[in-house]
Amino acid sequence: MIAGDPRRFVTGAEMEVETLPWGPHEWLCRPGLTDARDLQLVRVRMPPGTGHAFHRHPAMEEIIYVVSGRAEQWVDKLSKLLGPGDIAHIPKDVVHGTYNAGDETLVFLAILSPAIFDGPALVDMSGEEPWASLRTRAALSDSEGPVEE
Repeated sequence: MIAGDPRRFVTGAEMEVETLPWGPHEWLCRPGLTDARDLQLVRVRMPPGTGHAFHRHPAMEEIIYVVSGRAEQWVDKLSKLLGPGDIAHIPKDVVHGTYNAGDETLVFLAILSPAIFDGPALVDMSGEEPWASLRTRAALSDSEGPVEE
């Protein structure tokens, strides 16, 4: 971005792509790409069998909008299968995780706010309880009845 000339439009050729273990992140709006201060937008292409394990954003709230595929979406200790056109709202600092629940690539948009903040963007919670075993316990309760906390 040229200083003093912020982008008002971002094309596919101009987006910034990050390669992460749970799929490429195609940044369409974030500081440095646009002059947005309150919004970030990223398109994620999550391959089958992958997921973005439990984490939280201490300073940001997030909306996940499913474009195609199926998402096993967790917000705190609640989960729901989401399909095209469905959303999840994740309040600031709430633990959540997104997993591809299908046989095709899951494509979703993540809208995060604010774009500029102090502190870490993300804190990994996947190794801490109850998050480390939550999906396993949920699968067991689906097949064998309720699991006690």
